[in-house]
Amino acid sequence: MSTNTHSSAANAPVASAKPTLPKSDVSSGVGFAGLLGLLGWILFCRNFPLIAGGFGLEGDVGVLSGPYAALMAMVFTAGPMAIWSLLVDRVHLRASTGLDWNLQRPLDETIGISSVKIIGLWTTWAVIGGLYCLCRWYWDGSYLFAMEVMGLAIVPMIVLSVPYVMWLDRHMVDLKDATWHFGALIATHPSDPSRAEIDMEAVKKHWRAWIIKAFFSAFMISILPGGFAVIVEADPGAVLANPFEIGMFLITFLFVVDVQIGTVGYLFTLRPLDAHIRSGNPFIGGWLAALLCYPPFVWGLIGNNGQILSYEGNTAGWGYWFEGQTELLWVWAAWLVFLTAIYAWATVVFGIRFSNLTYRGVLTNGPYRFTRHPAYLSKNLFWWCSVMPFLVTSGSYVDVVRNTFFLLVVNGIYYWRARTEEAHLLAEDPKYRQYYDWMEENGVITSRLAKLKRLAWGAVVGDPRKSGADPAQPLGQSTAHRGEEPAE
Repeated sequence: MSTNTHSSAANAPVASAKPTLPKSDVSSGVGFAGLLGLLGWILFCRNFPLIAGGFGLEGDVGVLSGPYAALMAMVFTAGPMAIWSLLVDRVHLRASTGLDWNLQRPLDETIGISSVKIIGLWTTWAVIGGLYCLCRWYWDGSYLFAMEVMGLAIVPMIVLSVPYVMWLDRHMVDLKDATWHFGALIATHPSDPSRAEIDMEAVKKHWRAWIIKAFFSAFMISILPGGFAVIVEADPGAVLANPFEIGMFLITFLFVVDVQIGTVGYLFTLRPLDAHIRSGNPFIGGWLAALLCYPPFVWGLIGNNGQILSYEGNTAGWGYWFEGQTELLWVWAAWLVFLTAIYAWATVVFGIRFSNLTYRGVLTNGPYRFTRHPAYLSKNLFWWCSVMPFLVTSGSYVDVVRNTFFLLVVNGIYYWRARTEEAHLLAEDPKYRQYYDWMEENGVITSRLAKLKRLAWGAVVGDPRKSGADPAQPLGQSTAHRGEEPAE
């Protein structure tokens, strides 16, 4: 009797534990601290004439809406985020920083390794500077401001990199990081026996991180001034004139929030803030999908009339089609503001760690509590609802078909981006796998898709509970290996 009981228990199917939502690597407080700092700076810039008058400053003093005021906003955004991260979240004590503050290596023990890293950093910056010079688009339009900023920043970066690297190396757990491997490749002779230590995968990792940072930093800095000036210079009377103007002002403001916090994320990749780039996306498909959405590639591909995937041919937008219908304008403005708020919120919760194509920790809070890709979802819905590609001023059904088709293609590109990002993170961090599995069961969209899969599976092969198979999984794919291979 006893033997049979144990045998039955051993053969009984084991119920798999339900996945739980892991704790986010970034607290919500970080991003909202930066948001408060940004709001404070915007209010200061808008009210600068009053402030200047209160201090008795003479002359014609206007609002601070220039490009350097927009750049200064990053200081007021990054500062509160860094303070919150260090004093409240105490991120500098996390093992993921790769630092151990109890280590106090003497300088003579680390100076050689630090020197190699500095050589690697300076060589990297020289190559990036050369690429900036070669690429023509960086010397026209709004990119000129980005190049001006980069030119002013390079000397302080060179000077400060020396004490910064030497200080960190006294506390680094693994002294020979990716920067060291690239520096050693540059600094050592091919016949030097120490070259056997060089890991070329680490060199690739170093360059993936810096190419991402260089490409997106220049782009983000170039778009800082435009929206910032609109917000600071806005006339309240004109803004409050009608629902369309109110909606457009709020949408612009939310995009400013997104750009400001996003730019901080690209620039402040500091290890003591646990904000360093742990890895760049290693999949070519991930890079292609992302870069297609940004200049210079996007200029010939996506967007306005005349480009390959243009979805705005002879369109006029929501303000035109709803003109004179006040109630509908209010509803549509609120909907578009809501979508943009989700998009901005998805950036804010990253805090100081926002950037494309990188792994810098796992987010499970904010809008990421409801869907894995809130920014992409809200952005693509925004395009459909603001551009309205299916309504054209030409009356041509050809334009309707073209616009609709090409926006669907753009949607597909963003889906491709999402899948390649998931492949990257699933391969990097067990916490993301746990989050991925939890979202399959609880996500606003993914859980419903999983239920549809189960229904489809049941219709084809019967009740999955009787077969013991996982109906959410494709045939021939085991749960243990889900997400280990690139999605493309």
